[in-house]
Amino acid sequence: MNGQMHPAAPHHLPFFVPGPNGDDTLMVVMGIFLVVVVLYVGTLYWKLHSLPERMAHKSQKLQFEIVAVLGLISLFTHMHIFWIAGLLLAMIDLPDFSTPLRTIAGSVERIADATPPRSVPPPEPDAVAAAEEGQGHA
Repeated sequence: MNGQMHPAAPHHLPFFVPGPNGDDTLMVVMGIFLVVVVLYVGTLYWKLHSLPERMAHKSQKLQFEIVAVLGLISLFTHMHIFWIAGLLLAMIDLPDFSTPLRTIAGSVERIADATPPRSVPPPEPDAVAAAEEGQGHA
């Protein structure tokens, strides 16, 4: 083989044409680019998917657990309505119902355990009998 170029061949080849040694630089660059983009998009997806859980992390424990379960359901079923419900639930600040109910229960318990005051004398038996006789109507 002689080292001369074919007369119909162009003298300047573009960079994406592989050389005679077979190394394709554009394919290597695009392969690295593809791996980096896939890793970046995967990381972005996981951050977006965990957004409701990170928002609900500052709220109550029950609300956080419900949002986490909704996120897992949406991840495994690929139904986005669960993710949207988790996001909306994470945005809403649920009121604290347990503290007032616990206070009411404690107050009722104290009232039930209270003994009647001793200062009031018990009613006399004759007065009770007279009151019962007077209630009859003719």
